[in-house]
Amino acid sequence: MSPVLAGVLQLAALVGALALVHRPLGDYLAAVYSSTRHLRVEKWIYRCIGANPSVRLCWPAYLRSVLAFSLAGVLFLYLLQRVQGSLPLSYGFTSISPHQAFNTAASFVANTNWQSYSGEQSMGHVVQTGGLAVQNFLSAAVGIAVAIALVRGFAVAIALVRGFAGSRTGELGNFWADLARGLVRVLIPMAVIGALVLVARGVIQNFAGIHEIG
Repeated sequence: MSPVLAGVLQLAALVGALALVHRPLGDYLAAVYSSTRHLRVEKWIYRCIGANPSVRLCWPAYLRSVLAFSLAGVLFLYLLQRVQGSLPLSYGFTSISPHQAFNTAASFVANTNWQSYSGEQSMGHVVQTGGLAVQNFLSAAVGIAVAIALVRGFAVAIALVRGFAGSRTGELGNFWADLARGLVRVLIPMAVIGALVLVARGVIQNFAGIHEIG
């Protein structure tokens, strides 16, 4: 099979998969982000971070929340890589260099996941699971929250054009509520289902040491 044909088939499979799930998944996402009810675990998250999910934010406040959360993620992931040599379960891996650590932290928080290294030969279990894997969830949740905010923004703009007085505040919702809901109601359930499928197929992941497979 030629690379061009393989690329076309991959694109066709992706479009077909999106066509199959767009209605049930889209309806579910609409219900999640328009709900006024907060789950118990979500309320626990709000208490831990000191957020009030009932406060609706205008776009500057929503943007500041996104940037502040993302900056904290970059700094935490950078620090985790820089102290890797002192962490448990690092299996002899040294700390990541400053420029490489910043590049990796910024790329994972931005959800591009660009890597110029081989993770299995550079990162220990703590950095992989407590840093990179966590950002795989958090950055995706931030991306979904921003997309939802943009949808709400378009709705507000249309309402302003039509002169609906109740929509003139420009509020986009609450970033922290959107973030928690994306994690608790969307990403983690999907990950659990995917993990069960992988386990059923015999995929192994544990905290054992390094194995070389010839």
